[in-house]
Amino acid sequence: MVAGHPGKLVENNYFVLNLNEPNQIANTSWIKPGQVIREVTLTTAGSMACIDFAAENNIAYVLFDAGWYGAEEDVKSDATTVTVDPARSKGPLDLPKVIEYANSKGVGILVYVNKKALHQQLDEILPLYKKWGIKGVKYGFVNVGDQYATAWLHQAVRKAAKYELMVDIHDEYRPTGYSRTYPNLLTQEGIRGDEESPSLDQAIYTLYNRMICGAGDYTNCYFAERVTEKMGGRAAQLAKLVAIYSPWQFVYWYDRPEKSPRRAGGAGSAESVIKTDAATRFYNSIPTVWDETRFLEGEMGKYAVVARRSGSDWYVSMLNAGEKKQITLPLDFLKNKKGYTATLYYQASEKKKDVVDIKKIKLDNRNEVTVGLTGNSGCVLRLRQNISGQQ
Repeated sequence: MVAGHPGKLVENNYFVLNLNEPNQIANTSWIKPGQVIREVTLTTAGSMACIDFAAENNIAYVLFDAGWYGAEEDVKSDATTVTVDPARSKGPLDLPKVIEYANSKGVGILVYVNKKALHQQLDEILPLYKKWGIKGVKYGFVNVGDQYATAWLHQAVRKAAKYELMVDIHDEYRPTGYSRTYPNLLTQEGIRGDEESPSLDQAIYTLYNRMICGAGDYTNCYFAERVTEKMGGRAAQLAKLVAIYSPWQFVYWYDRPEKSPRRAGGAGSAESVIKTDAATRFYNSIPTVWDETRFLEGEMGKYAVVARRSGSDWYVSMLNAGEKKQITLPLDFLKNKKGYTATLYYQASEKKKDVVDIKKIKLDNRNEVTVGLTGNSGCVLRLRQNISGQQ
């Protein structure tokens, strides 16, 4: 791949998809992207609270991660049963009841399965999960690197498609563009995401290099302490959600809804609670798939400006790992500037990384907008087309 600027390689990363065979799934109506929230308590009460939160906030899926069928690294753990790992949670977890409730709320349920169970039980669990009403499976700690491992994984994706199950491949699997042939492979990790608390310059490197290969499950955090301590702040998390592409976008990775049990075990901090405000409402509304992408400017590891279009609306992500700087954003991609409302979600102070400030920007007939970016932070400029066509 060749381009005049590294960002253009990301903008044109469909090149990798096109090295694969065309779609082999006749009916793809069951393959649906969307935001995903992890249920961190592994309890029925926590599950119900998580489903309610997802339904209220347009989050498409709830994930049950490691521990729902036993200790994931124990070869005796049976992925055909619901047997909560006591090291992760005391439970109880009534998964059939939870799936029924989720269906009534229009929320899909996803489950994690470690490679130890996958290799032993794949042909048994896939039809079972379809029967249970599960929508997708996250394959965890898979073998990677050699030809056999890749062939096995691609076969596991094909088998999942047979039972109308979507797939997320986790850990070190490198994307090959196989999602073109079997689009039920929605996303994969192979990325140093928020579980590893990457600094903002590392996140920008990821955007420039890893994202050339395809969708990346980044496990985006928001209220967890690491966001303000190590990762650039909450406004930067909004920007990463736009910039780092994944049809399944995992959000609030270590957080739990307010109505969820506070001290029932599970992942993350028991006090990392989702608090709803204007910024989180925007966070919940960010699309996970896009109609157009433009990598406008940037420098490897230092800053990046990426614009993505969903329908008639544009989301411009700006990430800055260095000192404060000004970004001049041309608006030539807007056909009618008067028909748009511009809202900036940003961090006004370097010290207040937990605060997302919001302001409206008048476009009038301007050909460009200048945005001041705080050091080690990010922002998102949302350009929303007015229904009336008037600003």
